[in-house]
Amino acid sequence: MLATVKGYCEKGKIILEEKAPVQSKTDVIVTFLTDKNPQHSKRIPGAFKGKITLPNDFNEPLDDLKDYM
Repeated sequence: MLATVKGYCEKGKIILEEKAPVQSKTDVIVTFLTDKNPQHSKRIPGAFKGKITLPNDFNEPLDDLKDYM
């Protein structure tokens, strides 16, 4: 079972803001959200122009699927 519980880390200790959904000893994985407002670089239209090519037969049926046609 996977469950998500919100909490925070303070002075090296993990403090849960909700009750854990298990009562017995259980393995956990902790993910730290270090940047609440990530700065993504802006998309540049046409940035890949001339860098990506498609083969002439791109829209042709695949040989792997010919038995199903």
